[in-house]
Amino acid sequence: MNPSLYSVAIFVNDIGRAIEFYRDALQLPLTKQGSFGAEFLEGETHVGVHPAVHPEAKSLVGRHTGITLFVPDLLHFCGDLHARGVRFTTEPTQQSWGIMAMVADPDGNVLALWEDRTPDAQEHRPLDQADGVA
Repeated sequence: MNPSLYSVAIFVNDIGRAIEFYRDALQLPLTKQGSFGAEFLEGETHVGVHPAVHPEAKSLVGRHTGITLFVPDLLHFCGDLHARGVRFTTEPTQQSWGIMAMVADPDGNVLALWEDRTPDAQEHRPLDQADGVA
């Protein structure tokens, strides 16, 4: 029997506000809710949002989570997030490996949003240093 990833945890100070953010602003499907907090995302792996009750959990509130969510059509999605008032710590930026943006939940926990769209090879050819032409 091999272990598999079930969930990743995000700790928050205000679970009600966090549920609204993840469900309504990010539009992640809410799959479970209870005294433990809430779980989002359908499928085998979930994002768990939990109230920070213990000192160890409280120390984890308001940090970069290390979580990356894959989002097809990221630029459109980010436009929707802006309209919903989501705070961006990094606006969508084209990288050599795709488009990446960073958003923060109401407690300051940062998540990455990523689309696997690499730039067209013609767009990013190095410039000729002599005449500035690609």
